[in-house]
Amino acid sequence: MARRGKSFIVLAIIAVVVFALVYFGINLTSNIGKSETQITTEDASKRLEKLYSKIHVTNAEPVKGQIDLDPVNIADSLPDISKFLITVDNTTDSFVEIFSSPEKSGTGSDDWLNKVAEEFNKAQISVNGQTASVKIRNIASGTATDYIRSGKYIPDAFTPSNELWGEMVKAQGIKAEMVTERLVGNVAGIVTSKAKYSELVEKYGAVNVKTITDAIADNELSMGYTDPFASSTGLNFLITALSTFDSSNLLGDTAVQGFEKFQANVPFIASTTLQMRDAAKTGALDSFVLEYQLYANAADLKGGYEFTPFGVRHDSPLYALGDLPKEKLDIIKEFAKFAKQDKYQNLGKDKGFNILEDYRSELKPVDGNTLSAAQKLWKEKKNGNKPIAAVFVADVSGSMDGEPLRRLKESLLQGQKFLGRDNGIGLVSYSDNVTINLPIGVYDTNQQSMFVGAINSLQAGGGTATFDAIVVAMKMLQDQVAANPDVKPLIFVLSDGETNEGHSLKDIRGLIETYKIPIYTIGYTANIQALQTISSINEAASINADTDDVVYKIGNLLNVQM
Repeated sequence: MARRGKSFIVLAIIAVVVFALVYFGINLTSNIGKSETQITTEDASKRLEKLYSKIHVTNAEPVKGQIDLDPVNIADSLPDISKFLITVDNTTDSFVEIFSSPEKSGTGSDDWLNKVAEEFNKAQISVNGQTASVKIRNIASGTATDYIRSGKYIPDAFTPSNELWGEMVKAQGIKAEMVTERLVGNVAGIVTSKAKYSELVEKYGAVNVKTITDAIADNELSMGYTDPFASSTGLNFLITALSTFDSSNLLGDTAVQGFEKFQANVPFIASTTLQMRDAAKTGALDSFVLEYQLYANAADLKGGYEFTPFGVRHDSPLYALGDLPKEKLDIIKEFAKFAKQDKYQNLGKDKGFNILEDYRSELKPVDGNTLSAAQKLWKEKKNGNKPIAAVFVADVSGSMDGEPLRRLKESLLQGQKFLGRDNGIGLVSYSDNVTINLPIGVYDTNQQSMFVGAINSLQAGGGTATFDAIVVAMKMLQDQVAANPDVKPLIFVLSDGETNEGHSLKDIRGLIETYKIPIYTIGYTANIQALQTISSINEAASINADTDDVVYKIGNLLNVQM
């Protein structure tokens, strides 16, 4: 009996071991070939449901508001021009003010034009019997064009990165005389990782915009580019890409159809070059666009990437604007002549300019009306056939009471004019608990009215459960994705960045990573670092609303993403 009992125990142990081996073997082999993210995805919905079940969520009664159907007035959203720094001030009463793009009127390697202007002012050059000087204002080309075209502020002269902006200014009926087509040489290009570059050369024989667009259209390349409404390189790339499909008619059916196929496989459009660079550092992109001068000064890029020039050159043309008196026009001409001296052109080379001198523009001249139409086309087609579903998450905790909540409402009420009509829009607000003020719905006139009504009804008070609200927004969006897998989900969080109740970022970070939902953050008197941390998870932008240009910034953000 004892022997028989021992045998039974041994057999039982063997059975347990065999069962364990089989069980774990099945689990191990079932995960072979799967990434950690893929394995996590399988239980993400359970985790989301579990987190959601612990949150007190209420549904607000829909309230309609009065909507403004007038088109966006750019001049109204632009801040006072003093927002943009004077990097070199005039030293005499006889002077001209010049709007300059940031790659040459910034600091460090980006201060070439500042150095030239300082030397010009020191030289005390006499023009028409008076000592002349210049004032340089650092302002991005797209933003500068908005000021000039809207008439809100027109300087004496304008030196954008490329000639495309000058053509858009002229198309608006504003006199823009090109004083020189070049102050300092530069080109735009596609920066591609060496490994991917070699693959493209092996398949296509060469790397250029045509092979790049073909590779993207065939889903062989992951590439990002910048907002063509704000970025010189982004606008240049848009026009160049359209021309690869039909150079004779950039807006014809052939070009549009080719662009739609190409754009459907573009994973990332950045609001700024900095945002795109940050995304590239994660290794998520094979290629991205950049000016050569910035590439030349980026030690972390030159070793592992190849630069392929494209489109029009970025030679910083100089325009005189409006009906200037002769003395001002003469100062602008004298300054252009001064900048072309060998001493200053060599200085430009030291700072990354004047290097790819053999490159010639691949594009035929493009008039300003065509450029504006191409921007409009991009706005309509940039999401391919994928509808967007976005949830705006508004912080109405006690710390937002007063001025922060007023500015939050202003941001949403002004920004909602940039929302595309085919998109799905919802609104969530939060303090201690979370309220669904507006379920996601197609942004038609009725939804717009309820969106405006919901914004106007927001009131502040209570604690701050930011991550609870993000969980609710994710749940709303995942329900949309379940109904339509082609939906592209987005979240916009408007907050002061402080969280003192509910779930933590640690609790939900894995879900944000798994679902890959970009979370754009806008901070009001905020802990900006906390908000930037949320946005950085999926390479989204973070905006500091503690400036008088927040409405303009949010308009640009929504214009790109929505």
